[in-house]
Amino acid sequence: MKPAELAIASLATARELLLEPYGLNEHHLHRALSEIFAHRVDFADLYFQYTRSEAWSLDEGIVKSGSFSIDQGVGVRAVSGEKTAFAYSDVLSPEALHEAAVTTRAIARSGRSAKTKLASSTALAIPPQCLYGDADPIAALSAQQKVDLLGRVESMARRRDPRIIQVMASLAGEYDVVMVLRSDGLMAADVRPLVRLSVTVIAEQNGRREQGGSGGGARRDLSMFTDSLIEHYVDDAVRQAIVNLDARPAPAGTMPVVLGPGWPGVLLHEAVGHGLEGDFNRRGSSAFAGRIGQQVAAKGVTVVDDGTLKDRRGSLNVDDEGHATQCNVLIEDGILRGYIQDSLNARLMKVAPTGNGRRESYAHLPMPRMTNTYMLAGKEDPKNIVASLDRGLYAVNFGGGQVDITSGKFVFSASEAYWVEGGKIQYPVKGATIIGNGPDALTRVTMIGRDLELDSGVGTCGKEGQSVPVGVGQPTLRIESLTVGGTAG
Repeated sequence: MKPAELAIASLATARELLLEPYGLNEHHLHRALSEIFAHRVDFADLYFQYTRSEAWSLDEGIVKSGSFSIDQGVGVRAVSGEKTAFAYSDVLSPEALHEAAVTTRAIARSGRSAKTKLASSTALAIPPQCLYGDADPIAALSAQQKVDLLGRVESMARRRDPRIIQVMASLAGEYDVVMVLRSDGLMAADVRPLVRLSVTVIAEQNGRREQGGSGGGARRDLSMFTDSLIEHYVDDAVRQAIVNLDARPAPAGTMPVVLGPGWPGVLLHEAVGHGLEGDFNRRGSSAFAGRIGQQVAAKGVTVVDDGTLKDRRGSLNVDDEGHATQCNVLIEDGILRGYIQDSLNARLMKVAPTGNGRRESYAHLPMPRMTNTYMLAGKEDPKNIVASLDRGLYAVNFGGGQVDITSGKFVFSASEAYWVEGGKIQYPVKGATIIGNGPDALTRVTMIGRDLELDSGVGTCGKEGQSVPVGVGQPTLRIESLTVGGTAG
């Protein structure tokens, strides 16, 4: 489907689900914006959303739970200077929309901006490319097929190794339809499929139990989970659990650390990516504030936020403000080039929006958020990067982590890691935490692999109480002198 055809089809779907059943039409939408513009307002928008989601989970060989939900509503926003008024309704009707608009316009009474003219005509936003289809991802499989899929996960995992004593799996799908009408006359609509399969196994040996996990997803439908892909997830989860059965306590201290490709990019996302979001930098609370054009990372380090990758979990045809997503170069060869922006922070910082205005739902305000954030590949053979360690940690996979945006300090736990001596992997370790400072860690990157990988499609980012799907990635990296917290005596 061509971009224009997709935009028209998405708008038709949005009208069918969000307007017509409730007696709404575009006249009501324009009347709501006119109500807001009765007072002094710089900008206003309406954000309609319909979300149908489904989830199934398996434990102890039984599909123990299944859920299905539908949520819909509208968020109404008005902006005057730095002030924002916002109201939302989970009831869709001309009366509810009018009431939300009247509530929202109250900001204008204390605003100081000059009155801005409301656009008299509407133009449909056409994204530059089609990043995913508009089919219902949940409908691709029947209920029995979904149960059977989870059953195959169970049987595959138990066949892999007799030490696997428990298998847990979950399957989720979401059909999300959004429509935006802005006071500048732009209208945008998007139909967003999203699916995910997660696998967790527990292995036991000599009274010791260890866990392994894997999974993936995309903006596709549930039919993407073929037997070969399920086997890949199962093999990865089982391998992690079995490896950890032999893991020793991790050494502690300051040492070089090699990060594996793919999901370890979550450290980059948390420790660096959040610090490059426009709101933190406008307020001066980020460690990167005011540093555009400065060297903030080692040469060779290039970091991008790219919302235009086909079918990826963090990709969007248009963001939640109607702007087309972009590939934004944030750091280029170590030089800070820009921040990711929504419309509010972009206007206040006098730059262009970057297609990063995102919100969890119609009941939340948009803010600058990452899409797919990753570091570009270098030229080193990843085997040589590991071999370069005299004594250090090789972290292949990560669990949870925390970061302080203001200072850039981070703490991450490694779910799969190895101790390396003399350039050779000696044994797996457990209990390793990696502690550092994001901006400082970027300057300590000394080797960058040629093996860029993106994560398998499992990332979810939290910020100010809102969660959105994202992607991360990186090549194998060597970082000098990070602090490793271990459990070895």
